[in-house]
Amino acid sequence: MKRTAPLSAAVAVSLTASLLFTSGTASASQRQGGSHTERDLYGTKAPYMPQGSPDGYQRAPKGFVPVFTENVARHGSRAMTDSADGDAVLALLRKGQDRGALTGLGARLGPQVQALLAAASTLGYGGLSARGVQEQRQTALRMERRLPSLFARIAARHEPVVVETSGVPRAVASADAFTAGLVAGDPALADLIGSPVTDKDLLYFHKQPQNADYQAYVKSDPQLAEVLTRIDGDPRTAEAAHRVVVRLFRADFVTALPTEEQVSFARALYQLYSAAPDLSVEAPTVDLTPFLDRRDARWFAYLDDAEEFYRKGPAFSGRTITYKMAGVLLDDLLAQAEAKAKGVRANGAVLRFTHAEEIEPLAALMGLPAGTAPAEPGRPYTYGNSQWRGAEVSPMAANIQWDLFANKPSKDRPASYLVRMLYNEKETAFRWSCEPVAKHSYFYELDELKRCLAHS
Repeated sequence: MKRTAPLSAAVAVSLTASLLFTSGTASASQRQGGSHTERDLYGTKAPYMPQGSPDGYQRAPKGFVPVFTENVARHGSRAMTDSADGDAVLALLRKGQDRGALTGLGARLGPQVQALLAAASTLGYGGLSARGVQEQRQTALRMERRLPSLFARIAARHEPVVVETSGVPRAVASADAFTAGLVAGDPALADLIGSPVTDKDLLYFHKQPQNADYQAYVKSDPQLAEVLTRIDGDPRTAEAAHRVVVRLFRADFVTALPTEEQVSFARALYQLYSAAPDLSVEAPTVDLTPFLDRRDARWFAYLDDAEEFYRKGPAFSGRTITYKMAGVLLDDLLAQAEAKAKGVRANGAVLRFTHAEEIEPLAALMGLPAGTAPAEPGRPYTYGNSQWRGAEVSPMAANIQWDLFANKPSKDRPASYLVRMLYNEKETAFRWSCEPVAKHSYFYELDELKRCLAHS
């Protein structure tokens, strides 16, 4: 009976979010991110959408109950980190306007961009948006609904809920939103949730001195530079950019505009297009979908995904530079679960909030679905030869969750422990080398995970 009222609060939050995200005049696909195919148009800026079915989760083996949970989550939807793309788009639009070269569609673009920039500036560039807040709150509420006995146990035993972040404001704000969701679901948790602790080595590792080799790779690796130049230089990039500008500017203006400027403009516009859904509450009237045809948005999404793939994801076959540094995070997931199993720590939950630069390497290191296979030499990443999509691997508020289950010990045997993983709230198998407790099961012995996830 104690948890009945919190569940109604959860429903209220969900309804509030529904009203927030369907207000305004933005198109349905822009507001919601649409189907998986539509979401792919937004790359890693795609708003969060849980992938698991509430009624589709496997039951734990008989006798096992949840005793601990931990996660690694990306911050929620946010504003653009600066105004550079908007400024670039507006600069060319002003130039076209001064020369009387804007088409009717082109004349409509400037006010839309200005409204988006104003919303981002008011919120604070890079700041967590209202949509991002709701993504985190709702994810927390769904976590509680999946594990009601665990959170009742945490409250009854006064077990600490540890919160760790990268220290970046949008990650801290995401942690605050998530824990507020937990408290909305069960007020008894309020005094058990610790203040966010900053751990940059764990949750902002890509920027730390110990990973200087990775930073050098991103800045000046010749193999990386060659493949990205090759991908960007595909004739389809210039063709897509030309299709964008001819719809917005008159023919004589476009003819005099160098190809490089056309490409720069179109790619900047795409960055705004992909960022707009994250500000659907702050800028409800902004809809940039009329200014990019679907096929052109898809091409620019591919270019962005290619950069993410090679800079933060599986990258090149035979090289581990982009993801070996995530070992510190994988080790911590294992260590926290083992500490709970051995009784070394009494934590009921450990919650971590970080960035795409950590989620994508961790997904690659763990061999998670959505295409973590690296690109073979001489065969660059394409949508045709890889399943890797930024919107699936690391959308806004992406999360990896491990739930620890235990059975009761007897005089003949100690307690044993099983782990279930959720990836964006979908039950997900560990890598192929890990053996589940039964065929097609999503439950794994903790000792088996320690064996099969070991890395050097």
